[in-house]
Amino acid sequence: MKKIAILVLLMLAFWISSCGTSTTPPTPTTSASGNWEAQLTGGTGPSSQLNFVIAFSVTDTNGGSSQALDISGFSFFNNSSGSCFQSPPIVTGSATLTTSNSNQVTGSMLITVVSASPAGNTLTLTGSTVTGTASGGNLSNGAVSGTWLLSGGAGCTVSTPQPFTLCQNAITCSTT
Repeated sequence: MKKIAILVLLMLAFWISSCGTSTTPPTPTTSASGNWEAQLTGGTGPSSQLNFVIAFSVTDTNGGSSQALDISGFSFFNNSSGSCFQSPPIVTGSATLTTSNSNQVTGSMLITVVSASPAGNTLTLTGSTVTGTASGGNLSNGAVSGTWLLSGGAGCTVSTPQPFTLCQNAITCSTT
C-alpha cells in the first residue's frame, strides 16, 4: 500500500508540475543585407531614368514592427537623373519582415529619396510585397515589388503610381 501511495504522489507531482507550462518556440528573426537594384518603370524625361542601387541592412523580428534600414550606400545608374537629384540625396527606409515555419519571408518595405539640390524632389517607393527565403536567419533571393511616386519640380513629378522591382544581389529578378 505504501508503494502505491508513493507512486500516486509521484504521478500527482508530475501532473501538477506539467500544468500551466508550455514550450513556445523562439520567434525567428530575419536579417536582410547586401546590394539591391531598383528598376522603376514609367515616368517621362528625367523621371523615367531613376533606377538605382542601394546597400542596406535590417533585422526585423518576426511579426514585429517596422524596422529602419541601415543604409550604407546609394547611387542612381543614370547621370540624367541629375536634373531631379543633383547632389547626393538623403535616403531613408524601413521594412517589416515575417518568416514562416517553412522559411519563406514576406513583408513590406518603404524607401524615400529626398533631393538636397534641387530642394524638394522626393522619390517614394512603397514595396507592398517582399518575398524571399530565410536561411540561417538571413534573407536570400529577396525581391520587392510595389509602386513609386515622384514629387517636385519640372520634369520631376510622377503623380500616378508606377511599378518597380527591387532585387537583392541580382541584376534581374522576379517577384512572383
